[in-house]
Amino acid sequence: MKKCLIIIGAFLLALGPVRAQEGPWSLRQCIRHALENNITVRTQGIEVDQREIALETARSARLPSLGASASENFSFGRGLTEDNTYANTNTGSTSFSLGSEVPVFQGFQIRNTIRQNQLNLEAATAALEKARDDIRVAVAGAYVQILYTGEIAQVAASQVTIDSLQVVRLEEMLRQGKASVAEVAQQRAALSQSRLALTQAQANQALAVLELTQLLELPSPEGFAVCRPDTSAFALSLLPSPEDVFAEAVGFRPAILSALKRVDAAQAGIDLAKGAFLPSLSLSGGIGTNYYNTSGRINSSFMSQMKNNFSQYLGLSLSVPIFTRYNTRNNVRTAQLALKAEELQLENARKSLYKEIQQAYCNASSAQSKLLSCTQAVESARTAFELVSAKYENGKAGITEFNESRNGYIKACSDLAQARYENLYMCKLLEFYRGRELDF
Repeated sequence: MKKCLIIIGAFLLALGPVRAQEGPWSLRQCIRHALENNITVRTQGIEVDQREIALETARSARLPSLGASASENFSFGRGLTEDNTYANTNTGSTSFSLGSEVPVFQGFQIRNTIRQNQLNLEAATAALEKARDDIRVAVAGAYVQILYTGEIAQVAASQVTIDSLQVVRLEEMLRQGKASVAEVAQQRAALSQSRLALTQAQANQALAVLELTQLLELPSPEGFAVCRPDTSAFALSLLPSPEDVFAEAVGFRPAILSALKRVDAAQAGIDLAKGAFLPSLSLSGGIGTNYYNTSGRINSSFMSQMKNNFSQYLGLSLSVPIFTRYNTRNNVRTAQLALKAEELQLENARKSLYKEIQQAYCNASSAQSKLLSCTQAVESARTAFELVSAKYENGKAGITEFNESRNGYIKACSDLAQARYENLYMCKLLEFYRGRELDF
């Protein structure tokens, strides 16, 4: 009787709530590392940098252009002279110029281009934050999966230990004539099943660790471990309705903000395309000089010609579009279609967000109900297992009934572990949509 009570006590202790243990990686550390190293996030960050460069380029279009040029030309052979006769001469010329052009009015295209690129930058920034949120959710899900599979592996390891002790106990009873060969064989078979369950649980845990380390862009999962929170510390609470969560989330969620900015950018694209209907005006100016050298004639010196031939110019250029082969009209129509497409994307983003929140709410509500049911089921299975163990110790129950009761208790405890982590993750995910930090 004492040996059986020791086994039951060890079993109950092993299947009790797992307490928080310190580990090398907390959820906050995992999320921070993933945000810094995940390739998807870094790729989205590059797009933000590209948008910043595009905005800087658009703003620079308001600045005047400045260019310098120099040329050297030679001509040979028969040509017309200044006295209207032909002669064989060799002529050389050198010229230098410095010119600038300033856009005065471009049909508001520069302004609209700047506005469009500014909105594109804001949309890319919001998209980057969405990518960061996606990686936060993915890391948290993988983190919880490690916690769950780890607890199941602990339960399976404890069961192997308990079944091993039970085999030793039955073998001793067999030697004393208090147990049959069939009972020993049956318990050995149960031990083999427990070892198989442990192998599968360890494989599942290894896969969960691998998934998280890949999200973190770690070179290898070797030596990786996570901190275990005390799930019993998270009490059940009243869940907010999906409508209330959506009303909060729609104002700041990155997916919605990015879609809104893309709609505004598409509207700026229409204004930009319409600007081609308007005339453009530019101001230009510059300075220049040149030097000529003709064979058979007396030529002034290089420096004197450069001084005497020095000139300046200033001019205005007006361009009025009259007929552009319908290019401008079609560009406006294309921009209008792009706006409609972005408006549909915004509507789809809102529906997707509401769908995600509804799913999170349903999952959180289901997890809370499952947690209550599993808690009650564990208590019932624990009581039944203790009663069957006492009957088995007194010879009033067979090994089959004992193993069935034990397996029922194991399953109830496994279901409770899963329900605890599902409740923890789903409730935190619902709060995350309301702007809270994803941490536990």
